[in-house]
Amino acid sequence: MGSRDPAEPMSPGEATQSGARPADRHGLLKHSREFLDFFWDIAKPEQETRLEATEKLLEYLRGRPKGSEMKYALKRLITGLGVGRETARPCYSLALAQLLQSFEDLPLCSILQQIQEKYDLHQVKKATLRPALFANLFGVLALFQSGRLVKDQEALMKSVKLLQALAQYQNHLQEQPRKALVDVLSEVSKATFQEILPEVLKADLNIILSSPEQLELFLLAQQKVPSKLKKLVGSVNLFSDENVPRLVNVLKMAASSVKKDRQLPAIALDLLRLALKEDKFPRFWKEVVEQGLLKIQFWPASYLCFRLLGAALPLLTKEQLQLVMQGDVIRHYGEHVCTAKLPKQFRFAPEMDDYVGTFLEGCQDDPERQLAVLVAFSSVTNQGLPVTPTFWRVVRFLSPLALQGYVAWLRAMFLQPDLDSLVDFSTNNQKKAQDSSLHVPERAVFRLRKWIIFRLVSIVDSLHLEMEEALTEQVARFCLFHSFFITKKPTSQIPETKEPFSFPLESQAREAVSSAFFSLLQTLSTQFKQAPDQTRGGQPWTYHLVQFADLLLNHSHNVTTVTPFTEQQRQAWDRMLQTLKELEAHSSEARAAAFQHLLLLVGIHLLKSPAESCDLLGDIQTCIRKSLGEKPHRSRAKAIDPQEPPWVEVLVEVLLALLAQPSHLMRQVARSVFGHICSHLTPRALQLILDVLNPETSEDEDDRVVVMDDSVERRLKGAEDKSEDGEDNRSSESEEESEGEESEEEERDGDVDQGFREQLMTVLQAGKALGGEDSEDEEELGDEAMMALDQSLASLFAEQKLRIQARRDEKNKLQKEKALRRDFQIRVLDLVEVLVTKQPENALVLELLEPLLSIIRRSLRSSSSKQEQDLLHKTARIFTHHLCRARRYCHDLGERAEALHAQVERLVQQAGRQPDSPTALYHFNASLYLLRVLKGNTAEGCVHETQEKQKAGTDPSLMPMGPQAASCLDLNLVTRVYSTALSSFLTKRNSPLTVPMFLSLFSRHPVLCKSLLPIPVQHITGPVRPRHQACLLLQKSLSMREVRSCFEEPEWKQLMGQVLAKVTENLRVLGEARTKAEHQQALSSLELLNALFRTCKHEKLTLDLTVLLGVLQGQQQSLQQGAHSTGSSRLHDLYWQAMKTLGVQRPKLEKDAKEVPSATQSPISKKRKKKGFLPETKKRKKRKSEDGTSAEDGTPAATGGSQPPSMGRKKRNRTKAKVPAQANVTPSTKSPAPGAPTLSPSTPAKFPKLQKKNQKPLQVNGAPGSPAEPAGQKQHQKALPKKGVLGKSPPSALARKKARLSLVIRSPSLLQSGAKKKKAQLRKAGKP
Repeated sequence: MGSRDPAEPMSPGEATQSGARPADRHGLLKHSREFLDFFWDIAKPEQETRLEATEKLLEYLRGRPKGSEMKYALKRLITGLGVGRETARPCYSLALAQLLQSFEDLPLCSILQQIQEKYDLHQVKKATLRPALFANLFGVLALFQSGRLVKDQEALMKSVKLLQALAQYQNHLQEQPRKALVDVLSEVSKATFQEILPEVLKADLNIILSSPEQLELFLLAQQKVPSKLKKLVGSVNLFSDENVPRLVNVLKMAASSVKKDRQLPAIALDLLRLALKEDKFPRFWKEVVEQGLLKIQFWPASYLCFRLLGAALPLLTKEQLQLVMQGDVIRHYGEHVCTAKLPKQFRFAPEMDDYVGTFLEGCQDDPERQLAVLVAFSSVTNQGLPVTPTFWRVVRFLSPLALQGYVAWLRAMFLQPDLDSLVDFSTNNQKKAQDSSLHVPERAVFRLRKWIIFRLVSIVDSLHLEMEEALTEQVARFCLFHSFFITKKPTSQIPETKEPFSFPLESQAREAVSSAFFSLLQTLSTQFKQAPDQTRGGQPWTYHLVQFADLLLNHSHNVTTVTPFTEQQRQAWDRMLQTLKELEAHSSEARAAAFQHLLLLVGIHLLKSPAESCDLLGDIQTCIRKSLGEKPHRSRAKAIDPQEPPWVEVLVEVLLALLAQPSHLMRQVARSVFGHICSHLTPRALQLILDVLNPETSEDEDDRVVVMDDSVERRLKGAEDKSEDGEDNRSSESEEESEGEESEEEERDGDVDQGFREQLMTVLQAGKALGGEDSEDEEELGDEAMMALDQSLASLFAEQKLRIQARRDEKNKLQKEKALRRDFQIRVLDLVEVLVTKQPENALVLELLEPLLSIIRRSLRSSSSKQEQDLLHKTARIFTHHLCRARRYCHDLGERAEALHAQVERLVQQAGRQPDSPTALYHFNASLYLLRVLKGNTAEGCVHETQEKQKAGTDPSLMPMGPQAASCLDLNLVTRVYSTALSSFLTKRNSPLTVPMFLSLFSRHPVLCKSLLPIPVQHITGPVRPRHQACLLLQKSLSMREVRSCFEEPEWKQLMGQVLAKVTENLRVLGEARTKAEHQQALSSLELLNALFRTCKHEKLTLDLTVLLGVLQGQQQSLQQGAHSTGSSRLHDLYWQAMKTLGVQRPKLEKDAKEVPSATQSPISKKRKKKGFLPETKKRKKRKSEDGTSAEDGTPAATGGSQPPSMGRKKRNRTKAKVPAQANVTPSTKSPAPGAPTLSPSTPAKFPKLQKKNQKPLQVNGAPGSPAEPAGQKQHQKALPKKGVLGKSPPSALARKKARLSLVIRSPSLLQSGAKKKKAQLRKAGKP
């Protein structure tokens, strides 16, 4: 038996039994860990990791091409070809291919031989047959992917034979070997292919047409060596009548094989190319695809037909495209698009869009084929409605000529629909429908025209920056003309009049055209903002459309409007044109452009609704003339004619009326115009806006939503029309029916009033009287009486049903009105946002606070619907970001100062009365905003008023100093307001106010801190909740720089002393907490103390800490008695953090396994036996160590029962030596520990500095602090040094943890155990 290669890994059993163990082990270990990790990374699922590992392996081997690493790498990669993990096999195969590609001196035949020897198919066991088969297959693929197999004739022949042998195992490998064989032979030369062809291809046509792989090999041979194939097989016609069913069967097998991959099989595309080459494409498409595959009723076969259609587009001529796009495949594709609408259904439409986009992008130089394909897909209709969406992204690949032709085709189909040229179909559900109105041509024409007009608008929307201006104008004129005008007599001056309709344009279709036109207007307005130079003369598109409309109105003999103009309306139109000319003189002004845009849009709306727009147009013209004629420096306080309202108020009413329309373009225009006029806003104009937003006054106003009702009804009608187009409307109808049934049941239970009950009883009694009441035994009524009773009951319940329906209709009407009102309020908020953003210094902004707060309050209470949530979010965003956080604010209050003070008081009181904190926060922030405004304004009257109050006996300490003295802020009033709020917060149990609110007050207006901070100081020693809130507020506020800047040095020191005294009083009961509230109280007191220490350290203050230190040391024993209670760790950490600041170190907690017995040990603990220990009689007496210990300690020696058996004598002696006097401590000992500080209350101590890691602890009054050890304490603590400072800083948490582990785990046997044994020892050592 040969010796093992040094690079081959050896199992542990072999290593034990082999005699040459040292040499083999040395050979295995000479490979580095880095080299061995490459093979682990190669098999990982992440592609980047695999590629990186393969590249590093090749780099590593290039430096050692002749070493043992190359042999080891080959063996590892070959072994990896047959691993059990299926995902790892391709990874090793790819790595082996790159290795063979990089090192061309490695012979392929040798590698193939190693693979066959490693995985011999004749000797492999049945259990490992599948991995062996895949190892051979991936081995051949690795040789092929290296690029060297086609150059090595011998290796190529062996690989072909191996693949033929693997093809016999179809149960495991399926058709993978034949596919690999086709891939290999497609790369070889013609001479080699001629030599191999007789061995791989049988001369039997039945075998060739038995599988896709055999047919693909035949097609490959026909392409590369047709003469050799003809000699071998003879002349073959694959598209003969006899072979067509076989081809269909082969394509069906190919479709099944790629079912999961969702891709086009290569054999299908090869057959398509062969049919085109042999000029037999019509026969192939008709008989093989449409009559064969499509009739199977097998979805994978249908998807293959769709993919073949998409892939064939670049290969077909214009005539062949017309053949394909008018057949059954495209009709079946349309049915699939209409029916595949469920979420889990597969949709082929995105894949077809990719095919069409690729085709259009690839044939930019052939606009005729582009146009043919786009027209063909637009002609696939479902009862007149095309299946392609109106917004189709593939149109961006059209060339200018194709786009122009497509627009012309759409216009022609709109005017004269050719239903015969469409590939129309009906779904199964539509065929089952008995309604004959669904199949009339008028319905199909309406659906087609509606789709066409929106397709034209979407083309402009997606391509308006790339389209030619003439084409855009052509579409816009077309939409405008057919929205509002009718041709009376054609004329050459108006090309649109020369295009007659084959089907008359119905009113419903005209409404759809009008809706699409206004969508087009919005797109063109956006385009004008982005690229204003694309229109002639730099004018907006709306200006050109108004000029075109004026041209049409002037040709009244040829064209008339759908809604004829009256004389007054025509005069309004002419005045609008005159105003436009006047605006051109002010074209340099920004507001002139906004007014022009508004005037143009309302002028176009005059064509849509003349009666409503005529008055608006006149008001707008009047306002424009007055605004442009007004002097720029005119004071708003100047008297105005009371008989006539100011133009701003009129224009605001006009904008509110326009906002009531459901038009996004109108919303944008109103926002733009209001941005230019908001500087001229008057209180009355602002009140018009607030009346809409104020819920109390707008609930009963119905005139604001009158304009919206008609539009919403039209939208609902359009939605009903759209619902007819879809196939999935039945589910929504069923849901509505079920909801209606539930509401009927609810109303049936709730609406049965007492009157209906009485009527029902009357009818029943009358029926019983007809049946006779004299005989009690006869309970049955006669036939006539029963019929009369049935009629009476039927009429009664019919009336009740009508009453219920009337109530339901009334309820739905109220809900719709409420939804309209909320939608209107959301739009009106746009004006508020513009005012707050563009005019934050306007005094009218202050009038918005309370209306916005009322909206927020109401929406927070009832924010169930989406509209309420949208209204709340928008209002809160405007209030918080644009109003309260604005950098600019009003600096000219005038006489509003007193009213603002009252408003501040009102807002703070409202904040304290809110049901929750979020609502209170908005009111509190509003008061802070008003404080900022008052603080930033100056008024001489306020100064005189402040001086009078000071003379009257007001506290002078509260008077503002410096710059504050010149402000309008009445500090006394404000201080009283916030003092009341702070006291309420600290005393009220469920107060909506929070600590962050007052912290925000202190940071923004620190001048109030001097008067407000004594209030929480007084509550430090109060009840539990006020104490916690006061401690938390002081803890945060004392560290703020703004608060510190308001106090002088003596005042600040006095405040710190007061806080320290209150905290010291709280800490006298430290460690006595029994409830959760008391525990939280102790935590808050210690947190405040530590915060106080940090502040004093930063300020370098000198405070007397002797009383505090004595209190803390006195509470150490009670604190340690509750050391094992829940949540005590945080309390201990805070306590020792404070003690550390005072110079007292925290004692080390040593969880030693040995416990020194104390004199106070109870007899029950002596009798208790520990599990696993020897009894006392079986233990050996250690007299020397016991005598020595008792002599030193003066106490009896500890028995062996208190020591674990794992500790030796020396370690026990060392442990006893560490605690020389611990056993002598008794409960009666009250003297302080050695080195404890001697405190002198008469001498004030300077506040110690906070310790750093490399500094020594400081002292209090010259002596280091050390708490006295309580009696019976089992913790080991080193004696403090006698000097003033400690020797070392306390160790870190990690060091303490390691020290505890080293004390507990002493036995060498434990060092080799696992983590579980260590944890068990720790638990044993930690038990008392």
